[in-house]
Amino acid sequence: MTDTDAHATTSGIEIPPVAEPADLPDALAERLGEPGQFPFTRGVYPEMYRQRLWTMRQYAGFSTAEASNERYHALLAAGARGLSVAFDLPTQIGYDPDDPMAEGEVGKVGVSIASIEDMRRLFQGIELEKVTTSMTINATAPILLALYVAVAKEQGADLTRLGGTIQNDILKEYAARGTYIYPPRPSMRFITDTFAWCAEHTPRWNTISISGYHIREAGATAAEELAFTLADGIAYVQAALDAGLDVDTFGARLSFFFNAHNDFFEEVAKFRAARKMWAEIMRDRFGATAPKAQMLRFHTQTAGSTLAAQQPLVNVPRVTLQALAAVLGGTQSLHTNGFDEALALPTEAAATLALRTQQVIGFESGVTETVDPLAGSYYVERLTAEIEAAATRLIEEVDALGGAVAAIEDGFYQDRIAQSAYRAQLAIESGDDVVVGVNRFETDERAEIDLLRVSDAIRDQQTERLQALRQSRDAARWTTAMDAVETAARGDENVVPHVLAAVEASATVGEIAGRLREVWGEYQG
Repeated sequence: MTDTDAHATTSGIEIPPVAEPADLPDALAERLGEPGQFPFTRGVYPEMYRQRLWTMRQYAGFSTAEASNERYHALLAAGARGLSVAFDLPTQIGYDPDDPMAEGEVGKVGVSIASIEDMRRLFQGIELEKVTTSMTINATAPILLALYVAVAKEQGADLTRLGGTIQNDILKEYAARGTYIYPPRPSMRFITDTFAWCAEHTPRWNTISISGYHIREAGATAAEELAFTLADGIAYVQAALDAGLDVDTFGARLSFFFNAHNDFFEEVAKFRAARKMWAEIMRDRFGATAPKAQMLRFHTQTAGSTLAAQQPLVNVPRVTLQALAAVLGGTQSLHTNGFDEALALPTEAAATLALRTQQVIGFESGVTETVDPLAGSYYVERLTAEIEAAATRLIEEVDALGGAVAAIEDGFYQDRIAQSAYRAQLAIESGDDVVVGVNRFETDERAEIDLLRVSDAIRDQQTERLQALRQSRDAARWTTAMDAVETAARGDENVVPHVLAAVEASATVGEIAGRLREVWGEYQG
């Protein structure tokens, strides 16, 4: 790992020079169980990839809905089995493209979606009942879900068969990422309203993807990523229970989103520990009895923070090893980063190569032929137990502070992540941690690669479309729908059905988010 005498994982767990039988944890058979059975350490399904490979997703979305739609069709033609939508910053934080706050950002880091017309264009020619779609969206997640459902209804889809995920994880935004709008407590209410609405209308939809990914991208260690993610999960479950929801019903639709980082064996151990810990949390803390409410299902994305702008083709083996760790750790869904993403949004060629990386692992490597092939490894089992122990201690600290919301308000998450990020950066700058092409094996040669460029003119196009929408929509219907959203937000009625009615009345993302800002206020971090 380094040239120093100390050999340790990112979480500070000592790496033995040789793992021995004595390193195996006590009661190993009980810790492991059987695949598809409590505590799910070995995987959530009995035959795992022997029966069905993970969903191969590619995160896409840039500029206009039409451009993103073209990319989706290309990915589906290349063999992708699920779509994953990136939204631009204005969409993420609830501003329409013509808002002054949106200047310079429209379509830049994702697709610009302001209205039902944009959502129609985004999925033109794609039957939503026949694909699963993951949407990386948080503060405005219920609004974007409403737009997706509205388009599915127009297609004649059976909503009970609609499959996909909204990230909808606001707590990690306060701790690590920053695309929040409302204060934590009304945000939690918006999330639990979504749980309740989806349980009744879209039972196959994953209503939240509790995300450690961005916590890790901000600099957390593997153990911190695991602990803070599960602590956030505990907060969401408790909020849902406080809202009167049934743990076995909504618990079955929770999903998680983890980072696949560079330390190969630590990442495999993290994923295995996560399943065991969550199963025990759901059973012992919350009384969940349904196996689907106890099992931790997760999506993985390779680590964007590890991609280097220097010698970008070296990112290909980095991503390959990270993806292999996710597969050996038992992921249900995987996104592999394009090699050019340290420089720009991925080109179609880079995205296709990233997908091919998954396909080589899935169809050529042989690692899918047996379930949990690293089970029983002296080192992996020791590491799994030690990551579990380290994460458990951190969760106990969060509990002592009053839970995730209180810990975030207190700055506990933020301080721990900042300290870990600082230590990691010092190790890179000192050369103790080697980054190939960055602090060792450098070259003066510049790789000549095509980059995806997004034009600023997209904002003008989107603004013109918004003006036309506002002039053509039924003003009385719009007013009634928007007033109903405000009334529900001020009271205790579920807000989601009113948001759905509003988007069907051609209300925009910015208009709905703005009305909710008036009621709930805006978080000042």
